[in-house]
Amino acid sequence: MLTPISAPTLALGSRVYDTSSRALVMGILNRTPDSFFDQGANFAFDSFLKKAEQLVLDGADLLDVGGVKAGPGEEVTEAEELDRVVSSVAEIAKRFDVPISIDTWRASVAKACFEQGAVVGNDISGFADPEYLSVASSAGASVVATHIRLKPRVADPNPEYNNLLEDVTTFLLDRAAQAHAAGIPKERIIIDAGLDLGKTASQSIRLLRGSDQLASQGYPLLLSASNKTCLGVLLDLEVGERRDASLAANALGILRGCRILRVHDVAGVVSVRDTLAQVLESR
Repeated sequence: MLTPISAPTLALGSRVYDTSSRALVMGILNRTPDSFFDQGANFAFDSFLKKAEQLVLDGADLLDVGGVKAGPGEEVTEAEELDRVVSSVAEIAKRFDVPISIDTWRASVAKACFEQGAVVGNDISGFADPEYLSVASSAGASVVATHIRLKPRVADPNPEYNNLLEDVTTFLLDRAAQAHAAGIPKERIIIDAGLDLGKTASQSIRLLRGSDQLASQGYPLLLSASNKTCLGVLLDLEVGERRDASLAANALGILRGCRILRVHDVAGVVSVRDTLAQVLESR
């Protein structure tokens, strides 16, 4: 068995999961024309729905819908983001019996998506929108608190930290405390180190290796390492060449306590997760 972690219970909507020894696989659904990975392959609504169906068939435990990429790019207005994601969430909720996460840092977008069936607010800004947590609390939604040094869509090429792991841990515990204060129960609070968000490749890899410390803080830990720049820099790989590196990163994450794996390759990571479970339990 995997070594039990200190936050075994995770609530997503009406579902409750024991994550002490099993990780959940979150399938990435980008409704963006400029995604760093798929370059807009799923931006058209029909393509988006086909991708959602494939991720569910591949074994995704939950789906993460995003309408604005994290990195620098052309401005996406609130109206445009709403147009991209609200109908997408509504249609997925009708078609598939899996929890839905909305990847947004705007409280207004999160609120509209909660009303259409989303049950998780995945906010890479660290709850910069002052209304975000109250909106999530009112909806009974879970939230992801992500570490970022500056803010989404802003380049941060030379980030500096006093002590990387301690600084990230302190930030995430502060954001978790804010979520508590807003009325969100502990089992609905998830933390994420935010690889590549205000970190150099070396810093991101160090955080991946230090996942066990973050996983020991009392909250389910999300890992978003899939096809990330840090893997490309470490191994000198272009975006389309990072599948094996992503699988290895997620395997390491599982062993070090990550319990939600946000990935592009759902089938591959489901296989890795289930294989690890079989090998470790056979002992």
